[in-house]
Amino acid sequence: MTRPFKVLGVQQIAIGGPDKGRLQKLWVDMFGLQVTGTYKSERENVDEDICALGSGPFKVEVDLMQPLDPEKKPAVHTTPLNHIGLWIDDLPVAVEWLTAQGVRFAPGGIRKGAAGFDITFLHPKANEEFPIGGEGVLVELVQAPPEVVSAFEKLSQG
Repeated sequence: MTRPFKVLGVQQIAIGGPDKGRLQKLWVDMFGLQVTGTYKSERENVDEDICALGSGPFKVEVDLMQPLDPEKKPAVHTTPLNHIGLWIDDLPVAVEWLTAQGVRFAPGGIRKGAAGFDITFLHPKANEEFPIGGEGVLVELVQAPPEVVSAFEKLSQG
């Protein structure tokens, strides 16, 4: 079967929660994404911060959403998301730093993932000991291979 199109990469990841401030703690404060805009819509029942991950053709939009009214539809804060995978240039260093910042990791530590890369997961829920979690979203951190690290380095230099 010939497909008449190509999937080129991730354009957007939308994450909903009851309080986008808690989402910002992980995505903006811990991961360093920049808020590039905001969007509010009564019709769509959403108060959203639009964030950027990367730049140029590698840029991925990450939308952090909370409902304007938690009792109304659409319920942007209740749609489950299995997980999001993020390339990381130095996974052991990232895990050490994030842990020190209070980020909760799922059991299992760093290990080989299905695609052969070293991976680990942030726990979807925070707890008392580790007050920063995925706010209901399982987040996979993936050790980028040298060619991916190089491509992103070249992009940031040019």
